Amino acid sequence: MPQRPAPEREFSMRFTSTPRGARLARRLVSHRLNDWGHPYTTPANETFTLITAELTANAVRHGHVPGRDFHVQLTLVEDTFRIEVTDTRAEKQPPSTPPTPDSASESGRGLLLVSALADAWGVTPRSAAPGKTVWATLRVPAGGHPHTHRVAPPPTDSASAYGHDTESFPATSSRRRDDLGLRPGDASCGGRRR
Repeated sequence: MPQRPAPEREFSMRFTSTPRGARLARRLVSHRLNDWGHPYTTPANETFTLITAELTANAVRHGHVPGRDFHVQLTLVEDTFRIEVTDTRAEKQPPSTPPTPDSASESGRGLLLVSALADAWGVTPRSAAPGKTVWATLRVPAGGHPHTHRVAPPPTDSASAYGHDTESFPATSSRRRDDLGLRPGDASCGGRRR
């Protein structure tokens, strides 16, 4: 088995297996990315924070064992971020290909988002105890923008049709995150949905 290179930067912490623990993990990962030179509003920070939010929410929802925490490890190796979320529930494995959720369902889209945003993701058994680790990687070249998988179609509004400049938003901008049901207050300390 090939050895992984030593991380340039690393953050690791255990969290309570509750929605509050998942929110705290997401916020701390965003803070750490900011400290590592990827400010809060950059595509890299927003994209990886969203990936973290989905993986930690799944750890709480599907990996919860009473009295057991989940563990988050964030590493930066060369130009690739890796997030690992470990829970203690081995029997509930996510599918290797996320199923398409029912259009009326209010949940079931988390791994679809992770699959669309991450360069790679997967599941590995927990090595020293029962459980699993769900991980995702995101390559961020020196410019700070994540490697993109899909190209958005050009805008079709009247301004662009007539050659006027239009403001472009990356897929993970705050505006896009609002479309996903997230609010700017959710990311602040103590932010609660109203």
